[in-house]
Amino acid sequence: MHARRLRLAGATDGTSAALRRTLAEIRAELGVPERFPEEVLRAAAAAAQQDVGVGDGAGRVDRRELPLVTLDPAGSRDLDQALHLARDGEGFVVHYAIADVAAFVPAGGPVDAEARSRGVTLYGVDGRTPLHPPVLSEDAASLLPDVDRAAALWTVRLDADGVLVSAHVERALVRSRRQLAYDELQAVLDDGAAPVDQTSGVDLAEVADLLRTVGTLRQARERARGGVSLDVPEQVVVAHDDGTSTLEFRSVLPVESWNAQLSLLVGIAAARLMVDAGVGVLRTLPAADPLDVDRLRLRAGALGVEWPAGGDYADVLAGLDPRDPRSAAFRTAATTLFRGAAYQVLGDEEPVQHAALATFYAHVTAPLRRLVDRFGTEVCLALCAGTPVPAWVSAALPELPAQMAAATRREGQYQRACLDAVEAALLTGREGAVFPATAVEEDVVQILAPAVEARIKGAGLTPGSTLRVRVESASIPDRAVRLAVVPDAGA
Repeated sequence: MHARRLRLAGATDGTSAALRRTLAEIRAELGVPERFPEEVLRAAAAAAQQDVGVGDGAGRVDRRELPLVTLDPAGSRDLDQALHLARDGEGFVVHYAIADVAAFVPAGGPVDAEARSRGVTLYGVDGRTPLHPPVLSEDAASLLPDVDRAAALWTVRLDADGVLVSAHVERALVRSRRQLAYDELQAVLDDGAAPVDQTSGVDLAEVADLLRTVGTLRQARERARGGVSLDVPEQVVVAHDDGTSTLEFRSVLPVESWNAQLSLLVGIAAARLMVDAGVGVLRTLPAADPLDVDRLRLRAGALGVEWPAGGDYADVLAGLDPRDPRSAAFRTAATTLFRGAAYQVLGDEEPVQHAALATFYAHVTAPLRRLVDRFGTEVCLALCAGTPVPAWVSAALPELPAQMAAATRREGQYQRACLDAVEAALLTGREGAVFPATAVEEDVVQILAPAVEARIKGAGLTPGSTLRVRVESASIPDRAVRLAVVPDAGA
C-alpha cells in the first residue's frame, strides 16, 4: 500500500493514532493487501526494463509527433490517458492514448495473477492500494510527460455536432508533452492564466478551449440520447500546506466533466466495435424502475424542483442549480435510479445498454487502475487490426464479470468504512457542538464543514431543508457518529 501519515486538522495525537489503528483494522477486515508478493515485484521490475518501442516485431506506429497532454488530479502518477484534440474540417478529431498495460503484463504471469485477485486500485483516505506494482503503474507503463511510452492510441472523428463518425485503435509509441491538473486547466479558462506553457510549448488556452467545445458537444449528445451524468459532490480528504488534512465535499470542475466525456466517448466507440463483432465485455446498467422514477417525481415536487412537462429525470438533473441546497437532495435521491451496474460478456444473449448513458458502453480507458480495461482494449485492438482476439483474452472474458463484481463491492465497502472512520475522528472531542446542515434524505443530513454525512434515525426530515444538528457522540473504533436535530427556538 502507498500510505501517507494522516493528521487531521484540530485532532489530538490520540485521535490521530486511533484513526490509524481503525484504518488498519478496516483493511484487515476487507482483505486489502498491504504489499505485493516478492515474486510479483520481481516480475514487474523485469517487465519495466523491456523495450516496447517501434523496432522489428514491436508492431507499433510512431506517433510521438502528437502533442498529447494528460489531465488528472494534481500529483497523480498513475496516468492512464493522454489526449489531443484538433479541428477536422467542420468536425473534430480526438486522439486518445491509453496506457498499453498488456505490453508489460504477460497473461498467466505473477503480475497478471495478482491483478486478477485485486481487480481495481483502491483509494483510501491515507493512501492507495494499486492494481499493479508502482514500477509499472507509476513509471514504465504510466503516460508520464517527456518520455516515450507504449500506448493503445484511439483516433476518433466527430462531426460538427459532436456525433461519433468513426473510431480506430492501434498500438503506438507516444510522448506526452505536459502533465496538467484539473484546477490548473480550469484556471486557464476562468482567469486566462498561463495560456502558453513556455517549457513544453503547449498552448494551454487552445487545449482548454477545444476540451470545452468538444466536451460540451458530447454533453449535448448525451442529453439528446436520454443519458445523464449525476456529478454528485464527493467526500474527499484534502491535504493542506501545514501538513494537516480535512474532509470536504468536492464539486466536479467543468474541465473534469468535459474530460470525462472524452473517456465516455472512447468507451462508447469501443462498445460499438464489440457489439458489431459480437465479442467483448460491456459495462451495463438496467433501466430505472418506473416506480423509482415515480418516487423521484414526487420528491421533486416536495423539494420544489421543477419537472418540465413531458420531460424525464435527465432534463431535471441538467437544469439543477448546484448552489441550491435542494440540488444536493435531488441528486442524492436520483442515485436510486442507477443501481445494478454489471459487466456482460458478449455471446448468445442480446447486448445490454448502460441506461444512464442510454447507449452501449465498455470500460477501456483505465487499465492501470481497473482490470477489465486491459482485456477490452485487447479485443478492440484485434478487431481494428483484423486479427483474431488473443486466446488469453477469450479465455479470461467469462471470469471477468464475477472478478469485477467482487472487486467493486470491496471498493465500495472500503471507501465507505474509511470515510465513516474519518467522520468520527473529525467530530471526536466536539460532542455538544452544533453545526448547520442540509437534509438530503428524510433521515440523512450533510454538514458542510467538516464534510460529514450522517443518519439521524426517525428524524422525519424534509429533504432540501436547512437545519442545525448537535453532535451527541463519535466513536472512531465503531466508525459511527450520532447526531440530533436542534429544535428551532422560534418553533
